[in-house]
Amino acid sequence: MGDVDYFGYRGTVKEKLISINAKIGDRLRVRRGDRVFEGLLMPREALYGDKPYLVIKLDNGYNIGVYVTKDTVIEKVAEKKSLLLSRPSTRSQNKSLPSIVMLSTGGTIVSKVDYETGAVKPALSTDELLEWVPEISEIAYLEVYEVLRIFSEDMTPGLWARIAEEVYKYMTRGYDGVVVAHGTDTMGYTAAALAFAIKNKPVPVVLVGAQRSSDRPSTDSAFNLKSAFLVAAKAPFAESVIVMHGETGDSYALVHRGTKVRKMHTSRRDAFQSINDLPIAKVFPNEKRIEIIGRILFKRDRDLEPVLENHFDEKVILIKTFPGIASDIIDYVIDKGYHGIVLEGTGLGHTPNKLIPSIERAVDSGIPVVMTSQCLFGRINMHVYSTGRKLLAAGVIPGKDMLPETAYIKLSWVLGKTRDLREVRKLMLTNIAGEINPRITVNLYPRWLQ
Repeated sequence: MGDVDYFGYRGTVKEKLISINAKIGDRLRVRRGDRVFEGLLMPREALYGDKPYLVIKLDNGYNIGVYVTKDTVIEKVAEKKSLLLSRPSTRSQNKSLPSIVMLSTGGTIVSKVDYETGAVKPALSTDELLEWVPEISEIAYLEVYEVLRIFSEDMTPGLWARIAEEVYKYMTRGYDGVVVAHGTDTMGYTAAALAFAIKNKPVPVVLVGAQRSSDRPSTDSAFNLKSAFLVAAKAPFAESVIVMHGETGDSYALVHRGTKVRKMHTSRRDAFQSINDLPIAKVFPNEKRIEIIGRILFKRDRDLEPVLENHFDEKVILIKTFPGIASDIIDYVIDKGYHGIVLEGTGLGHTPNKLIPSIERAVDSGIPVVMTSQCLFGRINMHVYSTGRKLLAAGVIPGKDMLPETAYIKLSWVLGKTRDLREVRKLMLTNIAGEINPRITVNLYPRWLQ
């Protein structure tokens, strides 16, 4: 085979794999000295360079690279065909149950193990999803469609508009709820965008993701999906929400308002937390029960006619204030023709005083500047200290208790409607989708802050 890759492998590793006729998905046992590794053969990726590493997927779901020497023994334990466990679904659906459509945008949540290759692949069809999580068929009549297939870090305001249009389309067709499968990293942004982009929602829009893929024993995919479908089918509210694990076990999920939630941990299953607000509800999927624990702002009402307002201005920027930040950052944004600025200020809503002339220049140029706080919990108050009062005098719009990312999304949405500074200020100070909580109590803080 010359220098041609063998599933990405070269050199010594390639020769050993060819000698046992190993294919991707075969189960291998690798012996190196007194150490033994066993798992599914995975294709080699470029990140290993030219080093002689063999990539296998262990039974715990993790991929490892095993350094292969001339003395390393590689045995084939089973052919990939013996690992084929997937079968076409023959499960029938009950059309008398609430009709729910799931729109996939990508992410870990819509991936399942391909036992032919050992890899994780999208599971997008209705049959595959019901085969994987059969309990959903006891909750709702399901249809699944793919809208996007992207990493959530590649999400854009333009794609928010596209997702909103699809959600609106199925709302107007009489579905009882919409589930949006999404990568967790920017799911909070999309949830807030859908909160603003569709007004007068008749049914819930439920965003759901997974922190751990379905090939890991600790996966949260199935639990989160069951919880999300239960909310979409039976919840009494009609808001854009995120449904994810409420604690590290599998006892309950939490429903977070889309404008008041943030991913607070990189890997925990209960990574999402409501900020300056209580979760709307706890979900017990095994009991098919929803317990309301927070505010319901918009009630489910199938007679409502949704209104689509899904234009987002992409020339909006979120800037974090930090010690030493230079004013020319603001000047650069102005000179590059941005239409709006959200500042993630310190404490009660401050920036270094040296930024104030540039901020004033932005406002004088017709660019709205909105202030939020990097503290997250609590609300800004720009009347307490002289710096805050100077920023107000310069024309900065106080963001109250809005999350910085929610303020960014809202300003993008507002500027999609109007560029008039007075109207922008009015809309930014108006509570439209629960993004502003008029009353914050100690009960809204996480336990470690109480």
